Amino acid sequence: MAMTMNGEVQLAAPRETVWEKLNDPEVLKSCIPGCEELERTEDNGFRAVAKIKVGPVSARFKGKVTLSDLDPPNGYKISGEGEGGIAGFAKGGAVVGLTDKDGGTLLSYNVDAQIGGKLAQLGQRLINGTAKKLADEFFAAFARAVQG
Repeated sequence: MAMTMNGEVQLAAPRETVWEKLNDPEVLKSCIPGCEELERTEDNGFRAVAKIKVGPVSARFKGKVTLSDLDPPNGYKISGEGEGGIAGFAKGGAVVGLTDKDGGTLLSYNVDAQIGGKLAQLGQRLINGTAKKLADEFFAAFARAVQG
C-alpha cells in the first residue's frame, strides 16, 4: 500500500539550530513516537528500533535510516526501511526543507512510503490517520526540542 503525506511546521529557532537538531540522534530519539533505539552509523544514517501500534496491530520495527542529498542548513532526503515481523514492513523516504520565515524556520516535508503485510490489510483510512497522528506527535516534540 502506498502512502503520501506532506506538511509544514513553523519553528521558533534559527535554521542552523533546526539543522543541528535534525541531525542529532538523541534529539530524534526523544521525538520519534515509540523509538527505543537510535544509533548513528558510519554511512550517514542511523540504525533504529521503534514500537508502533496501528489499530489492533502492535509491532517492533527494526530498520535503518539513511540521509542523502545533504545541503546544510537547507535540508536533506531521509530514506528508511523497517521490518516488523508478522506485522509487515515499511519503507519510504521524505524530502525535508528548511527556510527562514518570520524570524524562525519553516520546516517542510514530503513523504512517500510503502507498507505491506498485516499493516496493509488494516485499510488506507486507519493507516493515514495513524501516520498523521505520529507525524503530529513528532513535530510537536521536535518544536519543543529546538526551542530548548
